[in-house]
Amino acid sequence: MTASTAIRFKTAAIRAGAAALACLIVPTAAQAEYRDVDPYGSVSNEIDEIAANAENIRKLDIMLMVTSLRCRSGASNFQADYDAFASAHLATLNRANMVLKAELVYRFGEVGAVREMDRSDVSMANQYGEGHPWLSCHELGSIARQLAGDRDAIRLSYAADELLAAYPVYEPIRHPRQASRR
Repeated sequence: MTASTAIRFKTAAIRAGAAALACLIVPTAAQAEYRDVDPYGSVSNEIDEIAANAENIRKLDIMLMVTSLRCRSGASNFQADYDAFASAHLATLNRANMVLKAELVYRFGEVGAVREMDRSDVSMANQYGEGHPWLSCHELGSIARQLAGDRDAIRLSYAADELLAAYPVYEPIRHPRQASRR
């Protein structure tokens, strides 16, 4: 699968997974009335999605950071793309971290929460220190660029689920002649 094909599959899946949201910070009165009718167009659903997937959003950030460090010495250095991603999604990443920390504080107490977050961070760093299981540095850089350009928190949440999967969610569609050459 070429990088552009992989990116198209991932982009289509991300976009199909969530309705497009404008950057809604504070709902207007009209939006508040519409919220009951359109569940995808509300700020509360964006917050609910981030809260429900806070752990994966945090893991996505760590995975991209670790793999960008791993790939920095090759031809597909995407540290600048990761930095743009982190900057574009800073509010969402911070919100996910706060939700996750609050959950851990509730379960383990203040000191236990810090320990648990550190343990999770080290585990993620070890898991992706040798690279992503099915994406190359070039593909990860392209994905980081796309995510930096799309500030939709719900699509970020869906992307986290897909990119952290052990195997690709969507396999490339092969022409029957290509499949028979195996």
